[in-house]
Amino acid sequence: IYRIAHNFGGTSVFAGVGERTREGNDLINEMDEAGVLKDTALVFGQMDEPPGTRLRIALTGLTMAEYFRDVQNQDVLLFIDNIFRFSQAGSEVSTLLGRMPSAVGYQPNLADEMGQLQERITSTRGHS
Repeated sequence: IYRIAHNFGGTSVFAGVGERTREGNDLINEMDEAGVLKDTALVFGQMDEPPGTRLRIALTGLTMAEYFRDVQNQDVLLFIDNIFRFSQAGSEVSTLLGRMPSAVGYQPNLADEMGQLQERITSTRGHS
């Protein structure tokens, strides 16, 4: 995050999926001290929030990164912490919807959810 801000003049997007409040607060303080907070967009779905909220945070961060890349023409670093919590939130939503889990216990649409996220993470001609 420091390098993208100081060496490349870009923007970083941090999507905290299932973060603890303390972790988010510590991150903000550390980023402020490092002088990169002004070049960073942060979005959090804290661990005490409903699974639907936590599930959408990674996609929200990705949408923000796409905006900075495609509309603002900036180089962007997308940092999603933690992708396991993204899949875990999807599993919780799937259970709430009454879907039958797969043989290993995950939601039956896990590959689709991961694919929707991964397919949108890409570089363009002028920006990454």
